[in-house]
Amino acid sequence: MAGVPASVIDASALLALLQDENGADEVVEAIADGAAISTVNLSEVLAKLAEHGQPAVVALGSIHEAAEGALQIEPFTEDDAAQAADLRPRSKAQGLSFGDRACLALATRFEVPAVTADRDWQKLPDVGVAVKLIR
Repeated sequence: MAGVPASVIDASALLALLQDENGADEVVEAIADGAAISTVNLSEVLAKLAEHGQPAVVALGSIHEAAEGALQIEPFTEDDAAQAADLRPRSKAQGLSFGDRACLALATRFEVPAVTADRDWQKLPDVGVAVKLIR
């Protein structure tokens, strides 16, 4: 396993980078500083790209290229599953998805900020980690 990342990025943030949307520069900066992504969120990104006709193997290559090989990909562990489940009651009102909670669980594991493009995260009660919006 690589070292402790400086932040964890959500699927929305990685998609912003891949689609060159507002906030992409912040994602590049986060990755350069040492970011990780959960396999759950990676799968979300791959699924979204597949919906637009990009096969997963091609999308993975695009992700590695965009991140210049610097994005740490972390497995979703049993502890992450428990953390994501515990986040459900505290985040239900904001409509956080399983993927959102997986991102926050990984950020909690490493005790680092979660980077997202999802503005609904601003309305979260204290979830134990900082949230950084890219736009």
